[in-house]
This record gives sequence, structure tokens and C-alpha cells, in this order.
Amino acid sequence: MLSYQHSYHAGNLADVHKHSILAWVLAYMTAKDKPLSYIETHAGRGLYDLTDDAARKTGEAARGITIAGDWFAPEHPYAQVLARIRARHGEQFYPGSPLVAAELLRPMDDIHLSELHPQEFAALQSNMAPYGSICRQKDGWEMAQSLCPPDPRRGLLLIDPSYEVKSDYQTVPDTMAKLHRKWSVGLLMLWYPILTEEPHHPMIKALRAAIPDSTVHEVRFPPARPGHRMIGSGMFIVHPPYGFENEAARLTALFHNAAQGLM
Repeated sequence: MLSYQHSYHAGNLADVHKHSILAWVLAYMTAKDKPLSYIETHAGRGLYDLTDDAARKTGEAARGITIAGDWFAPEHPYAQVLARIRARHGEQFYPGSPLVAAELLRPMDDIHLSELHPQEFAALQSNMAPYGSICRQKDGWEMAQSLCPPDPRRGLLLIDPSYEVKSDYQTVPDTMAKLHRKWSVGLLMLWYPILTEEPHHPMIKALRAAIPDSTVHEVRFPPARPGHRMIGSGMFIVHPPYGFENEAARLTALFHNAAQGLM
């Protein structure tokens, strides 16, 4: 899908959910002195200006990171990344998942990113150049299939499709099952939106059946604007790290309390 640009949605509550989990997981994984591989299938541009026309048009960041900025203690890895990015680029900038990962990974770790959209890919290359990331203008699913199992074998795969193509909901379970078979030790993370029609239910049911060693974490929130269909965010995680249940419970409480205030 070459029409999708995350600039319209950067910093929304779904990003807060996805990126805070990603940061927590990577902080856990990098605590061990062993190299890892990080693979991301739908990378976007990596860095977003929340004052640009796209962000202001939707207002999603204003109902997202703008109100969620004080949810996380300074020592939380997500808060640490946000602080570093803002100090380097300005208070109005927000890191996409490639930058969240790159800020937490170490020189010994490998970063593989895929993005198809020409303008987004050019921006991704520029934004990720200081980190030594390998960026490919290639279909993310194809990249993941070609890389898995990566070297080093220890690592994380983040899958974050736009879901603008309705067939994504049908193709995701089979594709993830294939990736899991090829990389059985990999920590796989799939983000998905929770929409008013809730089309994710059959997908999650199929994923649970295909990959039993997994967990699901979902949060709900009011739509960012009248008529907006997204009312929540979900993460399907294969091989969740030890202690994730506690972090997930904390996030559930944070989002629940915030939702009451946003009503």
C-alpha cells in the first residue's frame, strides 16, 4: 500500500501503546550481554514533526502523546527515548518505532528496516543514517521471509501493517505462522488497530490457534475525532519476555484511567 503515510497518525494513543511496549521489551532484551537482530516490516520514516500539516489535520497526537507524556516515569525506557529525541530534535518531534528501537539497541545489534513508499523511504534512510541501520525499499513481508532466521538468531521482529488493505487480516496469520516456523526462537510482535467493526477478532483467533505460545494485549480509548473508527490498539506477541504481564497490567490501568478523562 503506497498511499499510507504515518505522519497523519504519529503520536496517537495507538503509538503510545505500541512504542511503550516495544521500548520495554527491548530494554529487557538488551540487559543481557548478547547481540540481537531487530527487524521491522513497515518502518515509515522513523521521525515525525507533530506540528506539520499532516499531524495537525487529524489532531491524533493532540489526543495521544500530548496527554500521555507524563504517564511514564523518567526511568521507563519509553520516557528515556522520548527525552533523548526531544533534546536532539526539538519538543515537537516524535520517534517512530525504528528510532525507538535504535535508541535502545547497541552497536553489537543489527537493525533491518523495510519501507515501500518512496518519500517515506528516503526520509527513513536520512533519519536512520546515524544508527547504521540497514534500510530496504522492499515489501516488508518479503524482507522478513528472506531474513528469517537472522544472524544473530536472538532478536525481535515488529510487524506493523497499515491494514488499509482488508486482506491483511486474512494473510497475517498464515504469514506469521510461517515466520514463526522459520524462526522459532524469535520474539514476534504484531500491532493491529481495534476498529468499531472489530475486524481483528478472526485474525487473533487464527493466530492463537497457529501460535499457542503467545499473548495478546489490548487497550481501548475514545476515537481521536468524531467519526474516527479506531477505538483501541492491540499487540500480539510471540514469546513475551518474563515480567511482561506486570507491564501489560500497568498499561491497561493507565489507558483505562485516561479513557475516563477523555470521554
